[in-house]
Amino acid sequence: MVETSTARRGGTRNSPVGRTLRGDGAPTVSLDEVEHEMTIELPPSGSRGRWMPGGLMVRGVMRVIAGLYRATGGRSGGSALLLTTVGARSGEQRVASLRRFDDGDGRWLVVGSAGGAAKHPAWIHNLARSPDNVWVDVGRERHKVTPELLHGDERATAWERIVADAPQFAGYLQQTDRELPIVRLTRET
Repeated sequence: MVETSTARRGGTRNSPVGRTLRGDGAPTVSLDEVEHEMTIELPPSGSRGRWMPGGLMVRGVMRVIAGLYRATGGRSGGSALLLTTVGARSGEQRVASLRRFDDGDGRWLVVGSAGGAAKHPAWIHNLARSPDNVWVDVGRERHKVTPELLHGDERATAWERIVADAPQFAGYLQQTDRELPIVRLTRET
């Protein structure tokens, strides 16, 4: 599946074009004058997998988790990060708490596991739709990042590191038949 983002002045009713997006501590982003096209090709969804809740319930829980994470400077999250994206359909900022795997200075890996669900998590679709509007909170620091979907040998090497550090991720492959996307988030300078 290829998700392509093309934002032009005027946009559609559900696009973020022409709106100012604000979030907890996120820089204000105005897309009025933006014209861009970026593509992140996602692997296809699976045909089987674990059921995962979604929608309003998940957003409510994420608000609580994000508030606690930020209030404690990330100490409550251990090896987590907060990923802020722009909703692919809503154009609203969305926050997800994700297990992070350090990948060098200013680089982190995250996995679109959704606990082994058949479908990719919403945040991965948000990245594919709007890869130029992504931020992470790591501890007390907030960074604008560039996402990159890993492929081939690079993905295989990253997967080995991830499963060695967090063996529960290997179990997600038993529950679904989809490829779990691995995304490298690189801090922008």
